[in-house]
Amino acid sequence: MATGSATARGRGQAQRAANSKAVAAAARAGFVARGVIYVLIGVLSLRIAFSGGGEQADRGGAIAEIAQKPFGTVLLWLLGIALAGMALWRLSEAAFGQAGPDGDKPGKRAMAAGRSVFYGFVAYSVLSYAAGDKSSGSGSSDKNSQDVTAKALDWPGGQWIVGIAGAAVTGAGVWIAVRAIMRKFEKHLKMAEMSQRTRQVVAFFGVFGGTARGVVFATAGGFAIAAAVQHKPGKAKGMDNTLRTFADTPAGPWLLALIAVGLIAFGIFSWANARWRDV
Repeated sequence: MATGSATARGRGQAQRAANSKAVAAAARAGFVARGVIYVLIGVLSLRIAFSGGGEQADRGGAIAEIAQKPFGTVLLWLLGIALAGMALWRLSEAAFGQAGPDGDKPGKRAMAAGRSVFYGFVAYSVLSYAAGDKSSGSGSSDKNSQDVTAKALDWPGGQWIVGIAGAAVTGAGVWIAVRAIMRKFEKHLKMAEMSQRTRQVVAFFGVFGGTARGVVFATAGGFAIAAAVQHKPGKAKGMDNTLRTFADTPAGPWLLALIAVGLIAFGIFSWANARWRDV
């Protein structure tokens, strides 16, 4: 009886901590950091579209870009800590459910757990880079994708594993884009606190940015499927080469520029989440 009571008290204290102002602040800082990364990826993509620049248009390229700026190391420490805050917030959602009437569904809690692991990995890579490990965080997403694909293809049933993973990424991309178009994000925002004009602007960035992000994910997943079907690891592409592929279409660099502006829009939308997200 006493043990059960102590367990209940411990769980209650943990839940109060998860709902605290500190965790909410960590989540908002995480959205700011996510916005910075996407804005930088979009800017790097624009450079590639119009000048064929050699920068990496991915998270590694964004980290390297920040590191070159005055006080770059300090900025990277702040970015990594903010991303760790995002991971902590997602972990609290996995443990106790999200804000909102349906936030306690097992599926949503499982997704929150996955996002916590992802942001934890990203935070670790950024902090490691800031601490001096230049091989961490700034590596090419294309090389990493091809190396992982090559290893997976050598496993028994490797083609199926890579194909299923590619299909999952493609499905996630389509899901992200469709939800953005349907403006599902609005249920997570404090829309009543915005003026009508602000709601329109935030909705535009959410739809445009979310759709562009979904298209990039879906396209990258398609390349993974191609790598599985053809048993060629080189067909797999990270974000950088996936973005560059848009410039090779009949629309030329203009399609890449459109996607790049969309990624910048998603970064701005992330900043709007930092202000109005219900956490």
